[in-house]
Amino acid sequence: MSYFPSVGKITYEGKESKNPFAFKHYNPSEVVAGKTMEEHLRFAVSYWHTFTASGTDPFGSGTAVRSWDKFSGIDIAKARVEASFEFYEKLGAKYFCFHDRDIAPEGSTLRETNKILDEIVAMIKSHMASTGVKLLWNTQNMFTNPRFVHGAATANNADVYAYAAAQVKKGLETGKELGAENYVFWGGREGYEYLQITDMKLELDNLARLYHMAVDYAKEIGFDAQFLIEPKPKEPTKHQYDFDAATTIAFLRTYGLENHFKLNLEANHATLAGHTFEHELRVARIQGMLGSIDANQGDMLLGWDTDEFPTDLYSVTLAMYEILQNGGLGKGGVNFDAKVRRGSFEQEDLFLAHIAGMDSFARGLKAAAKLIEDRVFENAIEERYASFKSGIGADVVAGKADLKALEQYALDLGEIQNRSGRQEHLKAIMNEYIF
Repeated sequence: MSYFPSVGKITYEGKESKNPFAFKHYNPSEVVAGKTMEEHLRFAVSYWHTFTASGTDPFGSGTAVRSWDKFSGIDIAKARVEASFEFYEKLGAKYFCFHDRDIAPEGSTLRETNKILDEIVAMIKSHMASTGVKLLWNTQNMFTNPRFVHGAATANNADVYAYAAAQVKKGLETGKELGAENYVFWGGREGYEYLQITDMKLELDNLARLYHMAVDYAKEIGFDAQFLIEPKPKEPTKHQYDFDAATTIAFLRTYGLENHFKLNLEANHATLAGHTFEHELRVARIQGMLGSIDANQGDMLLGWDTDEFPTDLYSVTLAMYEILQNGGLGKGGVNFDAKVRRGSFEQEDLFLAHIAGMDSFARGLKAAAKLIEDRVFENAIEERYASFKSGIGADVVAGKADLKALEQYALDLGEIQNRSGRQEHLKAIMNEYIF
């Protein structure tokens, strides 16, 4: 059975093509900065937004028209697996990502749930073997079920904590079974609603304890995936503990976890934290903690996580600039944690949205590579900080200066001369590289 009979294999046709079901800029085999686009970008499809989302919002029921919706129970779970691999192959995506509850429904007990999950995992493994599509990362959904109303690893209920730990254990086993290259922890409800009734230290300590347990168990079973934490400041909780890149890195270092985790950063989460995506990427990069990204964008006029497909070339170019400066994403990749708009309800819209995102990242990759090759920002930075290359500035950088020496130098300084940052000029230059 074909779930997408009207769509064929998506191929690169170039920017002159008028075919909506073709790449205009993403050419998987094109070499940019020493690697193919496919190697640089490692695109992944998110299972939850693409195959389980229905288009519901707080004011209306689902609008999505999906050929697998005629099934129910375990049958719809199996149909989604079949549809997903047809989608990956036609799109040319080499990776996918999922939460455990995306791929299989829950049973009446965890034992029954795990049995159902095993059946679907076996089916996925078979499709992976026949198609060559790989699992970029998997994770656990510990936020949807009402049992997690007060959190999971940060819950005030020890029974909930134990259930969450068991779910993580099963997730690690699933990742090993499917050869996941990464394993993500996203604290969907790991935070608080009302600080005055929250034992923050106990909650943070317990969260760290679970992470240490996960590290230990992964070693025990020989699961060598890269561990990732995905920061998000709010939504669904008022304040989530992994607020942004800096907060998360501080948490990891506080609890001795910094050598076991990197960050999976999302553009829309950066927006919610009051940052740009490139800011979050830079913070992680200079700390050696950039592992993978979720590719999407938010709406600057809306204050929630809209998870739109990335089409802002300015933002995407700056993101790829940071990724290239990082030496790439290593075992990580570019996962489209993005959903079609509620009004884009036809099945074919899933392809059109991914094509838009993939083409945007291809353009951003080429522009960023050229910016780096021409040292546009590097030259500007070197010129701006030239005073720290010699004289008193060089002494500061080398650790040779103290307060007395700096005072002695400053006492007889005349009028200090600064130079313009020329931000507008640099932005204009960047526009030329993009367009």
